[in-house]
Amino acid sequence: MPAPAREPAPPRVAVVFADTALRRILEVIDRRRPVAQLRPLVTPALIDTVLELTRSPHNAAARLHRVRVRMVDDRDGEAAEVFATYTRGARVRALAARIALTGGNWRVVALQVG
Repeated sequence: MPAPAREPAPPRVAVVFADTALRRILEVIDRRRPVAQLRPLVTPALIDTVLELTRSPHNAAARLHRVRVRMVDDRDGEAAEVFATYTRGARVRALAARIALTGGNWRVVALQVG
């Protein structure tokens, strides 16, 4: 029986972008960074989503742990799905996002914070 085909590794720049963007998003949610720092990283519609998450009180800062990036087929260009875990206090939580290469820059175009 042949071994299953491995997915190609995502570009290093996409992995670095995903890690950086998710860290900044969590820092904005925790109110450790101003929301203006997200503008070059996320689509304008997601700014409101992140702002809504800042309204919930948090008893501990979030810490990003495992980040995985998987390239996906996209009609408009390069795109990737991002999966991550983070902790807040003793709880382990999850993040999911979609990033896309538009105009030569990666941006977060969808976000789900658990």
